[in-house]
Amino acid sequence: MNFLDKNIQHLRTLKKLSQEALAEELKVSRSRISSYEEKRSKPSIEFLVSFSDYFKIPIDILIRNDLTKATDFSFIELNNQRVLFPITVDRDNENLIEVVPVKASAGYLAGYDDAEYIEQLQKIKLPFLPTGKHRAFPIKGDSMLPMKDGAFVIGRFVENRSDIKTGKTYILLTQNDGMVYKRVMNNIDFNNSLLLISDNKAYHDYSVPINEVLELWEFTCSINTQEYSEEELKLSSIINMFNELGIELKALEKIVN
Repeated sequence: MNFLDKNIQHLRTLKKLSQEALAEELKVSRSRISSYEEKRSKPSIEFLVSFSDYFKIPIDILIRNDLTKATDFSFIELNNQRVLFPITVDRDNENLIEVVPVKASAGYLAGYDDAEYIEQLQKIKLPFLPTGKHRAFPIKGDSMLPMKDGAFVIGRFVENRSDIKTGKTYILLTQNDGMVYKRVMNNIDFNNSLLLISDNKAYHDYSVPINEVLELWEFTCSINTQEYSEEELKLSSIINMFNELGIELKALEKIVN
Protein backbone atom coordinates (compact mmCIF):
# COMPACT_ATOMS: atom_id res chain seq x y z
CA MET A 1 0.00 0.00 0.00
CA ASN A 2 1.17 3.53 -0.84
CA PHE A 3 0.82 6.01 2.06
CA LEU A 4 2.50 8.91 0.30
CA ASP A 5 -0.54 11.21 0.03
CA LYS A 6 -1.39 10.84 3.74
CA ASN A 7 2.23 11.25 4.78
CA ILE A 8 2.78 14.43 2.76
CA GLN A 9 -0.25 16.05 4.37
CA HIS A 10 0.52 14.81 7.88
CA LEU A 11 4.18 15.78 7.89
CA ARG A 12 3.31 19.21 6.49
CA THR A 13 0.76 19.64 9.29
CA LEU A 14 3.25 18.49 11.94
CA LYS A 15 5.65 21.16 10.75
CA LYS A 16 2.78 23.69 10.87
CA LEU A 17 3.16 24.61 7.21
CA SER A 18 0.39 25.60 4.84
CA GLN A 19 0.36 24.08 1.36
CA GLU A 20 1.63 27.40 0.04
CA ALA A 21 4.45 27.58 2.58
CA LEU A 22 5.62 24.03 1.83
CA ALA A 23 5.41 24.75 -1.89
CA GLU A 24 7.70 27.75 -1.40
CA GLU A 25 10.18 25.65 0.59
CA LEU A 26 10.30 22.97 -2.13
CA LYS A 27 10.08 25.47 -5.00
CA VAL A 28 6.93 24.01 -6.54
CA SER A 29 3.41 25.33 -7.01
CA ARG A 30 0.77 25.10 -4.27
CA SER A 31 -1.51 23.23 -6.66
CA ARG A 32 1.08 20.45 -6.94
CA ILE A 33 1.10 19.96 -3.17
CA SER A 34 -2.69 19.92 -3.19
CA SER A 35 -2.88 17.38 -6.03
CA TYR A 36 -0.42 15.05 -4.25
CA GLU A 37 -2.27 15.21 -0.94
CA GLU A 38 -5.62 14.61 -2.64
CA LYS A 39 -4.12 11.78 -4.69
CA ARG A 40 -5.07 13.43 -7.97
CA SER A 41 -1.56 12.97 -9.33
CA LYS A 42 1.63 11.12 -8.47
CA PRO A 43 4.73 13.00 -7.26
CA SER A 44 7.75 13.09 -9.54
CA ILE A 45 11.07 11.58 -8.52
CA GLU A 46 12.50 15.11 -8.24
CA PHE A 47 9.75 16.10 -5.81
CA LEU A 48 10.22 12.95 -3.71
CA VAL A 49 13.94 13.63 -3.39
CA SER A 50 13.30 17.25 -2.36
CA PHE A 51 10.57 16.24 0.10
CA SER A 52 12.76 13.48 1.56
CA ASP A 53 15.72 15.85 1.98
CA TYR A 54 13.55 18.55 3.56
CA PHE A 55 11.98 16.28 6.17
CA LYS A 56 15.09 14.06 6.59
CA ILE A 57 13.04 10.88 6.04
CA PRO A 58 14.02 8.15 3.54
CA ILE A 59 11.82 7.89 0.46
CA ASP A 60 10.98 4.21 1.06
CA ILE A 61 9.63 5.05 4.52
CA LEU A 62 7.56 7.90 3.09
CA ILE A 63 5.97 5.56 0.56
CA ARG A 64 5.59 2.27 2.43
CA ASN A 65 4.80 3.31 6.00
CA ASP A 66 1.86 5.09 7.57
CA LEU A 67 3.43 7.99 9.47
CA THR A 68 0.15 9.57 10.55
CA LYS A 69 0.49 8.15 14.08
CA ALA A 70 3.56 10.32 14.69
CA THR A 71 2.73 13.27 16.94
CA ASP A 72 6.10 15.04 16.75
CA PHE A 73 9.44 14.91 14.99
CA SER A 74 11.42 13.04 17.64
CA PHE A 75 10.73 9.48 16.40
CA ILE A 76 8.29 7.18 14.66
CA GLU A 77 7.31 3.64 15.62
CA LEU A 78 7.40 1.30 12.62
CA ASN A 79 6.50 -2.32 13.29
CA ASN A 80 7.91 -2.21 16.86
CA GLN A 81 11.02 -0.44 15.58
CA ARG A 82 11.93 3.13 16.51
CA VAL A 83 13.07 5.34 13.68
CA LEU A 84 14.57 8.64 14.82
CA PHE A 85 14.11 11.74 12.72
CA PRO A 86 14.99 14.32 11.73
CA ILE A 87 18.77 14.70 12.14
CA THR A 88 19.33 18.03 13.88
CA VAL A 89 21.37 20.44 11.77
CA ASP A 90 22.85 23.89 12.34
CA ARG A 91 22.68 26.94 10.07
CA ASP A 92 25.38 25.47 7.84
CA ASN A 93 23.31 22.28 7.42
CA GLU A 94 25.84 20.25 9.43
CA ASN A 95 24.70 17.52 11.81
CA LEU A 96 24.43 18.33 15.51
CA ILE A 97 24.90 15.75 18.26
CA GLU A 98 22.77 15.82 21.41
CA VAL A 99 24.82 15.35 24.58
CA VAL A 100 23.27 13.48 27.51
CA PRO A 101 24.96 15.07 30.57
CA VAL A 102 26.09 13.00 33.54
CA LYS A 103 23.46 14.53 35.82
CA ALA A 104 20.66 13.82 33.35
CA SER A 105 21.72 10.30 32.38
CA ALA A 106 19.64 8.72 35.16
CA GLY A 107 16.53 10.29 33.66
CA TYR A 108 17.26 9.23 30.09
CA LEU A 109 15.14 6.09 30.46
CA ALA A 110 12.13 8.29 31.25
CA GLY A 111 12.88 10.96 28.67
CA TYR A 112 14.42 9.17 25.68
CA ASP A 113 11.14 9.31 23.71
CA ASP A 114 10.11 12.75 24.97
CA ALA A 115 10.71 15.38 22.27
CA GLU A 116 10.93 18.19 24.85
CA TYR A 117 13.55 16.30 26.90
CA ILE A 118 15.71 15.66 23.82
CA GLU A 119 15.26 19.21 22.57
CA GLN A 120 16.68 20.73 25.77
CA LEU A 121 19.90 18.68 25.59
CA GLN A 122 23.05 20.60 24.69
CA LYS A 123 24.41 19.98 21.19
CA ILE A 124 27.88 19.72 19.69
CA LYS A 125 29.20 19.40 16.15
CA LEU A 126 31.76 16.82 15.00
CA PRO A 127 32.02 17.08 11.20
CA PHE A 128 34.14 13.92 10.78
CA LEU A 129 31.38 11.52 11.85
CA PRO A 130 29.78 9.18 9.29
CA THR A 131 26.21 9.72 8.14
CA GLY A 132 23.43 8.87 10.57
CA LYS A 133 21.85 10.10 13.78
CA HIS A 134 24.40 10.41 16.61
CA ARG A 135 24.14 11.07 20.35
CA ALA A 136 26.77 11.38 23.09
CA PHE A 137 26.43 9.44 26.35
CA PRO A 138 28.44 9.69 29.60
CA ILE A 139 30.38 6.67 30.87
CA LYS A 140 30.13 5.69 34.53
CA GLY A 141 32.37 3.22 36.34
CA ASP A 142 35.20 1.06 35.00
CA SER A 143 33.41 -1.88 33.38
CA MET A 144 34.64 -0.90 29.90
CA LEU A 145 38.35 -0.33 30.42
CA PRO A 146 40.29 1.54 29.20
CA MET A 147 37.31 3.93 28.98
CA LYS A 148 37.52 6.14 32.04
CA ASP A 149 34.69 7.19 34.31
CA GLY A 150 33.48 10.56 33.02
CA ALA A 151 34.34 9.95 29.36
CA PHE A 152 31.68 10.30 26.67
CA VAL A 153 30.86 7.72 24.00
CA ILE A 154 29.27 8.90 20.77
CA GLY A 155 27.01 6.35 19.13
CA ARG A 156 25.16 6.10 15.82
CA PHE A 157 21.51 5.14 16.15
CA VAL A 158 20.80 1.56 14.99
CA GLU A 159 17.42 1.35 13.26
CA ASN A 160 17.56 -2.28 12.18
CA ARG A 161 18.34 -4.88 14.84
CA SER A 162 19.67 -7.21 12.14
CA ASP A 163 22.60 -4.77 11.77
CA ILE A 164 23.95 -5.61 15.26
CA LYS A 165 27.49 -6.94 14.89
CA THR A 166 28.99 -9.42 17.35
CA GLY A 167 32.12 -8.06 19.02
CA LYS A 168 31.25 -4.38 18.51
CA THR A 169 30.45 -2.03 21.38
CA TYR A 170 27.07 -0.34 21.80
CA ILE A 171 25.24 2.01 24.11
CA LEU A 172 21.99 0.25 25.01
CA LEU A 173 18.89 1.55 26.72
CA THR A 174 17.11 -1.35 28.41
CA GLN A 175 13.91 -1.56 30.41
CA ASN A 176 15.55 -2.94 33.58
CA ASP A 177 19.12 -1.61 33.53
CA GLY A 178 18.66 1.80 31.96
CA MET A 179 21.63 3.02 29.92
CA VAL A 180 24.68 0.75 29.62
CA TYR A 181 27.76 0.64 27.41
CA LYS A 182 28.86 -2.92 26.59
CA ARG A 183 30.45 -5.16 24.00
CA VAL A 184 27.68 -7.18 22.36
CA MET A 185 27.32 -10.74 21.12
CA ASN A 186 24.30 -11.03 18.83
CA ASN A 187 22.28 -14.11 19.90
CA ILE A 188 18.99 -13.00 18.36
CA ASP A 189 18.83 -15.94 15.94
CA PHE A 190 19.78 -18.36 18.75
CA ASN A 191 17.60 -17.28 21.71
CA ASN A 192 16.28 -13.81 20.80
CA SER A 193 18.71 -12.02 23.12
CA LEU A 194 21.94 -10.06 23.27
CA LEU A 195 24.88 -11.10 25.45
CA LEU A 196 26.39 -7.99 27.06
CA ILE A 197 30.11 -8.26 27.81
CA SER A 198 32.26 -5.96 29.95
CA ASP A 199 35.84 -5.40 28.83
CA ASN A 200 36.79 -5.34 32.51
CA LYS A 201 36.56 -9.03 33.39
CA ALA A 202 35.82 -8.23 37.02
CA TYR A 203 32.24 -7.81 35.76
CA HIS A 204 30.10 -10.77 34.69
CA ASP A 205 28.51 -11.10 31.25
CA TYR A 206 24.73 -11.15 31.13
CA SER A 207 21.96 -11.56 28.56
CA VAL A 208 19.14 -9.17 27.74
CA PRO A 209 16.04 -10.19 25.74
CA ILE A 210 15.95 -8.16 22.55
CA ASN A 211 12.39 -7.03 23.28
CA GLU A 212 13.69 -5.27 26.43
CA VAL A 213 16.16 -3.19 24.41
CA LEU A 214 14.56 0.20 23.82
CA GLU A 215 17.43 1.86 21.96
CA LEU A 216 20.76 0.83 20.42
CA TRP A 217 23.62 3.15 19.48
CA GLU A 218 26.72 1.73 17.79
CA PHE A 219 30.07 3.13 18.98
CA THR A 220 31.47 5.77 16.65
CA CYS A 221 34.07 7.56 18.78
CA SER A 222 34.82 8.58 22.35
CA ILE A 223 35.75 11.81 24.08
CA ASN A 224 38.01 11.44 27.11
CA THR A 225 37.78 14.11 29.76
CA GLN A 226 40.93 12.94 31.55
CA GLU A 227 44.46 12.31 30.34
CA TYR A 228 45.85 8.76 30.37
CA SER A 229 49.10 8.03 32.16
CA GLU A 230 51.82 6.02 30.38
CA GLU A 231 51.14 3.05 32.69
CA GLU A 232 47.41 3.14 31.88
CA LEU A 233 48.08 3.15 28.16
CA LYS A 234 50.36 0.13 28.41
CA LEU A 235 47.82 -1.70 30.56
CA SER A 236 44.95 -0.86 28.19
CA SER A 237 46.89 -2.27 25.22
CA ILE A 238 47.31 -5.57 27.05
CA ILE A 239 43.65 -5.62 28.10
CA ASN A 240 42.49 -4.93 24.53
CA MET A 241 44.64 -7.75 23.19
CA PHE A 242 43.12 -10.27 25.60
CA ASN A 243 39.60 -8.95 25.07
CA GLU A 244 39.86 -9.28 21.29
CA LEU A 245 41.20 -12.80 21.71
CA GLY A 246 38.30 -13.62 24.04
CA ILE A 247 35.72 -12.42 21.53
CA GLU A 248 37.29 -14.52 18.78
CA LEU A 249 37.29 -17.62 20.98
CA LYS A 250 33.65 -17.14 21.96
CA ALA A 251 32.65 -16.72 18.33
CA LEU A 252 34.56 -19.87 17.42
CA GLU A 253 32.98 -21.77 20.29
CA LYS A 254 29.52 -20.75 19.07
CA ILE A 255 30.29 -22.06 15.58
CA VAL A 256 31.70 -25.35 16.87
CA ASN A 257 28.75 -25.98 19.16
